[in-house]
Amino acid sequence: MNILSIQSHVAYGHVGNSAAVFALQRLGIEVWPVHTVQLSNHRGYETARGADFGAPAIREVVRGLRERGALQTCDGVLSGYLGSAEMAAAIFDAVNEVKAANPKARYCCDPVIGDVGRGAYVAPDVVGFLRERAIPAADIVTPNHFELDALTGRVTRRLADVVAAVESLRARGPRTVLVTSLVTEETPADAIDLLVCDDAGHHRLRTPKLPIAVNGAGDLIAALFFAHVLQTHSATEALSRAASAVFGIIRRTAEAGAHELLLIEAQEELLHPSRLFRPEPL
Repeated sequence: MNILSIQSHVAYGHVGNSAAVFALQRLGIEVWPVHTVQLSNHRGYETARGADFGAPAIREVVRGLRERGALQTCDGVLSGYLGSAEMAAAIFDAVNEVKAANPKARYCCDPVIGDVGRGAYVAPDVVGFLRERAIPAADIVTPNHFELDALTGRVTRRLADVVAAVESLRARGPRTVLVTSLVTEETPADAIDLLVCDDAGHHRLRTPKLPIAVNGAGDLIAALFFAHVLQTHSATEALSRAASAVFGIIRRTAEAGAHELLLIEAQEELLHPSRLFRPEPL
């Protein structure tokens, strides 16, 4: 299996491609990483050195893949952080080119916008591009709770509100939507929810809340979920495998008192999660 992953990259820590590439390779998947930015570390730190690559660089790398005849063997495209609307347009063109070369290829859009407590950390034109072009073109979308509200223009506090918001997204194109970091009025204080919706229905998965917040967990679960959907053709099985793996890695990170995901140290969780969680139908 070949996945084209167009995301940010950091030298220190595990976010964007720095989370997705190793995790997918550990599952035996060939990954073609295209970096939208290259930074020393996540921008949540006091300093972050590096630069955006920009739309022309993305187009040139994809052009090179086309010249190698690779695009027709691409099974899926995964996109994450977008630094600008121009960059987003270059990714959108890459998705269209891959699907023209291989109509069976699927596109997973991880719409990185922001998070609860931090608000939005991308430009408004990026949010507009995601709403108007990326979401309708995607087969799979993986927003967190904050991003779901931003994409739908809603405030979702109850689970029924979340399901309605997800269905409004699905009506615009993507058949599968995974909502991460979900906290509703029905979520216990010591838990965190995930919700997956597709043509098979609505399923919720609940895990204990761990005493840590680390960068990159959303990027990691989006990549794993996408890969497992492609492999198993089941959104619920993909959610079970992805959520269980990420929970195990975050748990190991919390136990060690680390500030970045211990992705390498806890890599066995990717293949054999120490605790398996299963979604339940709503």
